[in-house]
Amino acid sequence: MAGCSSSSTVTNLISTVHHDIIEAHILTRLDGPTLASVSCASSHLHELASNEILWSKLRRSTWPSTAAFSDDDSRLFFSDAYSVLDTAGSVSDPDRPFPELISAVDVHYRGKLILSRVVKTETTTAWFRSSPLRIDLVDAKDTVPTPIKRGRWAEDTCRDLEQELTLSWIVIDPVGKRAANLSSHRAVSVRRNWLSGGVEAKFATVVGSVECVITVVTCGEEEMHVKEVSLRVEKMEGTHLNGKDSLVILRSVMEGKRGNGRRREVELKRRHEEFMEKRREMIEKKMRVESVFDILTVAVGILGFVSLVGFYLWSR
Repeated sequence: MAGCSSSSTVTNLISTVHHDIIEAHILTRLDGPTLASVSCASSHLHELASNEILWSKLRRSTWPSTAAFSDDDSRLFFSDAYSVLDTAGSVSDPDRPFPELISAVDVHYRGKLILSRVVKTETTTAWFRSSPLRIDLVDAKDTVPTPIKRGRWAEDTCRDLEQELTLSWIVIDPVGKRAANLSSHRAVSVRRNWLSGGVEAKFATVVGSVECVITVVTCGEEEMHVKEVSLRVEKMEGTHLNGKDSLVILRSVMEGKRGNGRRREVELKRRHEEFMEKRREMIEKKMRVESVFDILTVAVGILGFVSLVGFYLWSR
């Protein structure tokens, strides 16, 4: 009873504060999850915290690539883009037209924005639907300058990018008005490509038996440049889904059950590690089966040869 009385007193005190002060000096200082929690405290705060302009400003500051988007439904967009996938949903209307997929991408290094772009991908062409999905943000002939310094050793550079490079890749269904963030925020793995000399950072979201993989490739001797930012959808065995099947996966993410986005980094890295462990087990099992098959093939060949020699000697 004391707790209820205290809560009621606080609510009554807040209600005495002019709504202009709450809107201009309190709510504008809150992040998205805190603002959502405040909206549940009372009907008065719910009304103030449901202001779409407030959520629009918060959306633009969190994801600068969305600055040109409409202010409408900004609260729903924030909820979709901030939350993390718990369980992929079944696509409610698989035959619904999906003419365009929008990608809003922001890359930060040590809190500083280094790349922010919106890419629209046409999804109705035969080429898109039958070819392996790959969405690129950086043209093959271009690179994006960054303040990233290459470390003395490759391990230093990889460690720095793993800790300081963050990425958000939001896919948007403009017809269904749903969105989902496919990135793990921080990289799930960073390694040097010894053939090209570049450093590859991978961000990912596991969806059942497939994984949405975002690859950021940096290169350069001293100051590094971003030469690739791309999205693919990979099967467990390592092959890539085509555009048609990838759209089904992306829609299942948008329409799936969501969880608290605060645990995005830890949860998605854990799922990625489990996914990679299953992939290793699958590859090892496949190799064992192939090894047994090879042994049987050799044994049958030897047996056939011995039988042929035996028959030849017996016939003499």
